[in-house]
Amino acid sequence: MSGSRLAIFLTVALSLWGLVHLHLFWRLSSVPWIADHVSRKALVITGLSLWLSYVVARMAGALHLGVLASGLEFAASVWMGLAFLMFAALLAVDVVTLGGALFPRLAPLVRGWAVLGAGLLALVALGQGLRAPVVTRHEISLAGLPPDRDGVRLVAISDLHLGRLLGERWMLERVAQVSALNPDCVVAVGDVVDGSARHLEPLIPALQEVRAPLGVWAVTGNHEFYEGIEHSLEILRQAGWRVLRDQSVEVVPGLVLSGVDDLTARQQFGLPDHAVEKALKHRPPGATVFLSHSPLDAEKAAALGAGLMLSGHTHAGQIWPFNHLVQLRYPLVAGRYEVGGMPVLVCRGTGTWGPRMRLWQRSEILHLTLRCGG
Repeated sequence: MSGSRLAIFLTVALSLWGLVHLHLFWRLSSVPWIADHVSRKALVITGLSLWLSYVVARMAGALHLGVLASGLEFAASVWMGLAFLMFAALLAVDVVTLGGALFPRLAPLVRGWAVLGAGLLALVALGQGLRAPVVTRHEISLAGLPPDRDGVRLVAISDLHLGRLLGERWMLERVAQVSALNPDCVVAVGDVVDGSARHLEPLIPALQEVRAPLGVWAVTGNHEFYEGIEHSLEILRQAGWRVLRDQSVEVVPGLVLSGVDDLTARQQFGLPDHAVEKALKHRPPGATVFLSHSPLDAEKAAALGAGLMLSGHTHAGQIWPFNHLVQLRYPLVAGRYEVGGMPVLVCRGTGTWGPRMRLWQRSEILHLTLRCGG
């Protein structure tokens, strides 16, 4: 990302996050127990510190502060999830009470209960986020799949977000999960990296443990671009994962994998478009599985003859009710859809971004059995 684009992105992100904190701490100051025991000065200092906590944690990581950076990032990310839940709860109270105009004496007390409820939901979300991903199974009928390929097992993972919070131990546990499914082919649908790709070099041996007879394939996600596309690609290549960049390959006769660089990142970086056409128009003959990190342009992929589309990126919102906001941008937010006669599977994410929290659906690994569809 160019310096100007990055500056704009950071300014907008920090401004929105600042507005969330402004509303949150303004409303917290009206909760009776907090108003009686915490000074406004302490609230302002706490609010400013927490607003900048995630940025400070990432800076600590860039300075190679090791365990301290990891601890700071974990704490800051948990605050991120808790702050979102509290903000949503307090906003709901404001809507019901018209900002306190209705039930003016009761509203501050209700805000206190809303904050307590958000805290309990955050504990539930943390418990769910720390659990292993579930395996979601699908049977997919693919036109053009040869009869001798009927029953091919494809395992899809997405949004690993490997970095300080999800490291070698976590990845080796996912390797064991994937291997237990005995896949013929493994695909990673973007956002393998999170944080500096240089910090992921120690994870290459763990990534190399992902194996399948028909290969391990990947496409880029937006985070591969954020963290430096060339360094990210080098990590994947050293791991032995083959990356599809606006192209198609014949995995075996009659089965084609097509993949594009992330469509969201293309928009953000102002990169050349027409990626879907480039990947699909001149592909080899056979049943085609189309990989796109962002669940966009499904209609285009279906019209160009893809038999199945696999995506990720959305995390299903990760923490309810954020999924409703995500759906405004990505209507195919999670699960299985039919678009132009083509099945689309949007993975909830095998890992998590930011907080190790999920509410209400756990992370997932997709297990697909491909069937001959005539």
